[in-house]
Amino acid sequence: MPSYQGLQKNIRKLKTPKIEVWRNQYTDKDYVVILENPEFTCVCPKTGLPDFANITIKYNPNKWCVELKSFKLYLIFYRNIGIFHEHAINRILDDFVNACKPGWACINGEFNVRGGIKTTVSAEYKRS
Repeated sequence: MPSYQGLQKNIRKLKTPKIEVWRNQYTDKDYVVILENPEFTCVCPKTGLPDFANITIKYNPNKWCVELKSFKLYLIFYRNIGIFHEHAINRILDDFVNACKPGWACINGEFNVRGGIKTTVSAEYKRS
């Protein structure tokens, strides 16, 4: 049985591009922003083959909103990164939350079928 041990041990230390933000002028409103990227690509850390996914983020802006071009460049960064689906979604959520500090955020990654198995990973953040 091949080992996956050690393939992702430094994933939390991975240096990613900065996600830029801009000041929200409607902090008095409770609203939701939905960002969708149907062309997300990363690499399987075990096989080196590409993985494709539809990434959807829903968030409730607080003081900051995410600047879309920088977020697009952030997502493109993963194109050459070997990362498990579960780690990709959780890492994107962590970086997203650190950048804009939303009231709440939910990310869903719907990965294309590979070896007859479709993977969907969801992660959520709620400010305490």
